[in-house]
Amino acid sequence: MKNKSESVDSSPFSRRQFLQEAGSLAAAGMATASVISSTARGANERLGVGYIGCGGRSGAHFQAVHWLKTQGKEAVEIVAACDVYRPRLNKRIEGYGGKAYMDYRELLADPNVDVVCISTPDHQHGYQAIDAIKAGKHVYCEKPVTHWRQFELTKKLAHTARASDRAFILGSQGMSDTAYHQMRQLVQDGLIGQPIHAECGYFRVGDWGERGMRIDDPNARPGPDLNWEAFLGDMPKRPFDVSRFFRWRMYEDYAGGPSTDLFPHSLTPLLHILGVKMPSMVVATGGKYRYQEREIPDTFNTLIDYPEGITVAVLGTQGNDYQGTGGRGAPGRIPIVRGWDGTLTIQGNEIAFVPAQGSDKKPQRFPIEHGEDFTGYWRDFLACCRSGKKETASPMDLAYYVQTALQMGMLGLREGKTARFDPDKEQIVL
Repeated sequence: MKNKSESVDSSPFSRRQFLQEAGSLAAAGMATASVISSTARGANERLGVGYIGCGGRSGAHFQAVHWLKTQGKEAVEIVAACDVYRPRLNKRIEGYGGKAYMDYRELLADPNVDVVCISTPDHQHGYQAIDAIKAGKHVYCEKPVTHWRQFELTKKLAHTARASDRAFILGSQGMSDTAYHQMRQLVQDGLIGQPIHAECGYFRVGDWGERGMRIDDPNARPGPDLNWEAFLGDMPKRPFDVSRFFRWRMYEDYAGGPSTDLFPHSLTPLLHILGVKMPSMVVATGGKYRYQEREIPDTFNTLIDYPEGITVAVLGTQGNDYQGTGGRGAPGRIPIVRGWDGTLTIQGNEIAFVPAQGSDKKPQRFPIEHGEDFTGYWRDFLACCRSGKKETASPMDLAYYVQTALQMGMLGLREGKTARFDPDKEQIVL
């Protein structure tokens, strides 16, 4: 247990740092050539996409880019893919083409790769994203941006992205929904007055995203076609376990459950609406209340205080799917943003403003321009890669603010403490 004044760096950087140190060295060595290759491409020239991670989630990314190439008339090409499990890698690239790698650093060295899409287990995201940026690649990184233990890595990635000219986007594709950008503008325009309270969350029945993950081959074993050491990365060294390898979302070494897997979908747009950055204090409750086989919580509730005088409640369980009124965006809980003068929420395909008691403002409704568009999210990201615009729909700075709040909740819950953020030292304190 850490004492109250001790700062937190929960990522075990001392263990087998090949993904960090060797990978960073390799990326640094190839950075100059890769940057020249990437920046030399004109606005209408082809962008080559390489995929790190070929599991279930990667399928949607392959399909989106392939559609943009074949139907959307986008100058983009699937040129490479990487996975530590060769059968999964070979199966994913069937029909798409592209060079196959089992070491992501070799993919980063490929001059045909301009854009990297990362869909690996949580604990590998940060290292791979940093190395990709240093290699001159634009990065689409699936959420969460890092593992819940890896605050220092999250901070390092944020600083790396900020100092680079590469585009970065987090896989919180809900940010393609214009409702959240319209709500942000309404808050900035002063419609609800001073924001004071907001809530969001995620509710569903079933942990099919954890225990339901498919075991491709119950007889799989480490060897030339399965790199167990690369899978483990900087997490504790363990004997091979087929469940850990294929159903990694069940285990706290590689995943965080609702807090870091599901809540980025809900908290990212809410923090965008509010325009807040780092929290001042976070408390969390929850645990395994329905699904006992897994290590990670199935129920998680977080209260986040911000120095601007705003509390954000992020609520959720995988044991019940009722999300409240609104009916839009299920199973994500409809965002509610409360201010001194009134409240904003979503009802159907409209943003609703409800005046607060004593306010002289009138109820209003605003049509939502369009909903979530995953392919459009990819298209807009590729446009940023071409133009040099770094402010994507879900940039790294926003991911840093979201992930820090969620990491504070996880760390605080595990130690039964309130987590605080020290803005001067840029550290989490328990």
